Amino acid sequence: MALDKYVTLGRSGLRVSPLCLGAMTFGEDAGWGSSVEESQQILDRFIDLGGNFIDTANGYTKGHSEKIIGDHIGHDPAKRDRLVIATKFSSNLYPGDPNGGGSGRKSIVAACEQSLRRLRTDYIDLYWLHNWDVHTPIDETLAALDDLVRAGKVRYIGVSDTPAWKVAQANVMAYFRGWSAFIGLQIEYSLLERSVEAELVPMASELGLGITPWSPLKGGALSGKYTRNNDGHLKADRGALVSLSEKTYALVDELEVLAKAHDTSVAAIALAWVQRQPGVTSTIIGARRLTQLEANVKALDVKLTADDFAHLDTLTKPAFGFPQNMQPLFGSIHHGGTSVNGVDAPVLPFIMQVGEKPY
Repeated sequence: MALDKYVTLGRSGLRVSPLCLGAMTFGEDAGWGSSVEESQQILDRFIDLGGNFIDTANGYTKGHSEKIIGDHIGHDPAKRDRLVIATKFSSNLYPGDPNGGGSGRKSIVAACEQSLRRLRTDYIDLYWLHNWDVHTPIDETLAALDDLVRAGKVRYIGVSDTPAWKVAQANVMAYFRGWSAFIGLQIEYSLLERSVEAELVPMASELGLGITPWSPLKGGALSGKYTRNNDGHLKADRGALVSLSEKTYALVDELEVLAKAHDTSVAAIALAWVQRQPGVTSTIIGARRLTQLEANVKALDVKLTADDFAHLDTLTKPAFGFPQNMQPLFGSIHHGGTSVNGVDAPVLPFIMQVGEKPY
């Protein structure tokens, strides 16, 4: 159950643990979440297990999440330097101030200074663009982030919740201008959310961005605690009663079968699937209680077989639209009836056949 099998994040030399501790639940300011004391216990246990990657944001629990981390770790420079602390900008904590959030230079610089103060540190290891700001040119955002890197206040930058074409534009621009480029991509990814495999996952692979999935249990739907028997009777952490679709319950049923076969939990199976998807570096696990952390870390011990992966893929494989839905035809158009990289593709009837001569 150790977290000390480190991996490099994307095309960088930054070593992170295979699971990342998500700190969105640190603080009870939003009416739900972990107390300061339990948040500290979760941090300590995660670090004791070898975890070194902690993810938060300036907007989580009104900034309290960052402060909890800073108050607990900031007083110990040696401990802080051994950790990879990631936080995000974009959230506006100041109603009435149009420059209090977003991705403009004024907002980014101010948000960085405020996060440094709350985290009680001189630098942020990984600074995420939390979500795309359509009102700010991406070159302005990148230039501001590069200035922060050059000033030593930020070590690496990443991007979250942004279209693939915009991320690609940003990184190609950064490469040509000699600016710091995004090394990580934070996206929602789970057995119930695979639409990212159409554009975002291939883009990350092509450009060398390490994927850090969030909500790998789809907000608790794949935790195993919600069943047909308690449908509509159990509350989620944020207070709403939970009722899942029949499709989701059918998937949970299959996860329960695999969980019994591997002597583990439904959540561990779902996490193990995400963690072993192509391009995934470190999966973000949230934990409102210490027991949840202990349970989720056990996913690292699960060894799914090729048949297990194939079965889950069959159950949840998404159907993509144009142009991905045409991809199966391209081999027949391109290969001339040969096998290329193990892909066999027959010649299409309307393509020139063997023995025919071109016009």
